[in-house]
Amino acid sequence: MTTIHPPQQPVGASIGNEVWTIVVAGGSGRRFGAAKQFEPLGPSRVIDLAVSVASAVSRVVVVVPADRRAEHIAGADVVVAGGVTRSDSVRAGLAAVPDDAEIILVHDGARPLATTALFRSMIDAIRDGGEAAVPVVDIADTLRRRDGEELDRAEVVAVQTPQAFEADVLRAAHADGRDATDDATLAELAGAEVILVPGDVENTKITTPRDLRAAEAVLAARSVAAARWISTLDADPTTASATLDDVQGSS
Repeated sequence: MTTIHPPQQPVGASIGNEVWTIVVAGGSGRRFGAAKQFEPLGPSRVIDLAVSVASAVSRVVVVVPADRRAEHIAGADVVVAGGVTRSDSVRAGLAAVPDDAEIILVHDGARPLATTALFRSMIDAIRDGGEAAVPVVDIADTLRRRDGEELDRAEVVAVQTPQAFEADVLRAAHADGRDATDDATLAELAGAEVILVPGDVENTKITTPRDLRAAEAVLAARSVAAARWISTLDADPTTASATLDDVQGSS
């Protein structure tokens, strides 16, 4: 079942249908102990923050548990019920994206700290000719296989969302109904080249209550940085060269 909402803000109306984001928030939160995407975070909820940043740069389909599909989510153009697996949920969202979409992003509803700057970087990677693009960050910890063999961490990266795709590439990746832990893996299996784009270390996924507390700290730091930026603008507009998104993304 699909719930269609009118655009929530004027910026959405000016974006058009070229770029859509599927925010995947259909999980039960088994490891967290509750549906983490609906947990309070700052003045809002985890899912609201994830959708808010996506709606600043694209149209948005939100995929939620079936029993939450009638819930109002600010910034969502369409709300659909998810499937059994993550890939099933992405396909449910993909079915709601109009055929004339050119770029489709897939974002975890449990990643509330992504910035619009990161979203724009992913969109630009596709506009510049990429078929598929993922944000990545370096790994600080030493890595070992379960059999004890050490891995060279310089050879691996941690993959985040939003992941961006040419619309036809993402549709082809999901055409045979396969499952994977992310969409870039399916796109690669379907023959697409996946581009690596610098991600953001603050763009963490909420998996445990500790992650939620860490996200609260990041939001608090961003609020302080934003207040300082506004104060600087008030004092002397010519001295504030950074945008608000630059400031909030560098807390």
